[in-house]
Amino acid sequence: MPIRNRLAELHEEITAWRRDIHANPEILYETHRTSALVAEKLREFGCDEVVTGIGRTGVVGVIRGRNDTAGRVIGLRADMDALPIHEQTGRAYASRTPGAMHACGHDGHTAMVLGAAKYLSETRNFDGTAIVIFQPAEEGGNGAKAMCDDGMMDRFGVQEVYAMHNVPGLPTGEFAIRPGPQLAAADEFDIVVEGRGGHAAEPHEAVDTTVMLAQLIVALQTVVSRNADPVEQGVLSVTSVETSSKAFNVIPQTARLRGTVRTHSEDMRVMIERRLTEVAAGIAATFGGRAEVTYTHGVPVTINAEEQTDHARNAAIAVSGGCALAPLVMGGEDFSFMLQERPGAFMVLGNGDSAGLHHPEYDFNDAIIPTGCSWFVEMVERRMPVA
Repeated sequence: MPIRNRLAELHEEITAWRRDIHANPEILYETHRTSALVAEKLREFGCDEVVTGIGRTGVVGVIRGRNDTAGRVIGLRADMDALPIHEQTGRAYASRTPGAMHACGHDGHTAMVLGAAKYLSETRNFDGTAIVIFQPAEEGGNGAKAMCDDGMMDRFGVQEVYAMHNVPGLPTGEFAIRPGPQLAAADEFDIVVEGRGGHAAEPHEAVDTTVMLAQLIVALQTVVSRNADPVEQGVLSVTSVETSSKAFNVIPQTARLRGTVRTHSEDMRVMIERRLTEVAAGIAATFGGRAEVTYTHGVPVTINAEEQTDHARNAAIAVSGGCALAPLVMGGEDFSFMLQERPGAFMVLGNGDSAGLHHPEYDFNDAIIPTGCSWFVEMVERRMPVA
């Protein structure tokens, strides 16, 4: 079935919800207004149960179908949080909060799942239970993990879980997905090297941390290029450099590197962490200093279960007539934590020719709302058909 007529009728209303959320962005777990709005809407729709405070500010709605003969439970997830970016779109509904912006489309994701929830609450044309999940803190706060850690999956009996993300550059309303790894694990590293500070005119009396930094930045580029199988995916990027001195004539006592590591397999992730630590220690020791490495595991690899990917693809084809093979990308997504607990799939939907994600001129394309809503509805009715 293509885009549902009822969702086309609701397009303007759902767009208004999206723009209201866009104008009032909230970061990480501080999604108090958005969470309250979501909970209010779910109650208005007639959801059988609305629970707040899961994963701190997450919201879950329960919608029971007309029957429950098979005991099936399907979860649909949306993210609610914004980014610490100053908006530059000039839209009438632009952010009213300086330094905060929905630059990734989470306002659209939330609105689409709300639209699906309204439709499902009205029709109940499925056999089982639909769980609509609205999470905070996708952007670096691991809000999906927080909701899972609060026992969400077991509490609501979720058996499969699905999510969607818009993608600028993919034609408007086109779907894409791939089985297996789709997005990368995203880790962080922080390396502090310590030497012996001194006068810049007397380098022989010091242990120069700036030289260590220079050598270390170059050496870290070999961790992937000379240790990883060339057919495997891995990225190591140094993104921040600083020293303990701001003076032109002082050799700093300490210096610091920060960066990110992106991988598509656990073996690659383990190897890069090990080699990064070894290289940092070796370079520092070569110059008479020492290195302290802090390696923080972020989101794991987003892995779509093969069977659930087929279901998601078939639902996309039913809605739009097609579904492309999504490329492997090195971006991360904390929906991966939910996929570690339950089989499911992560669909992408074309946002058209817009500014890129996390750009101050990005805006979600409201034209894709009925398409996205219809896919979520199709997933529920396809996985839990009425006998």
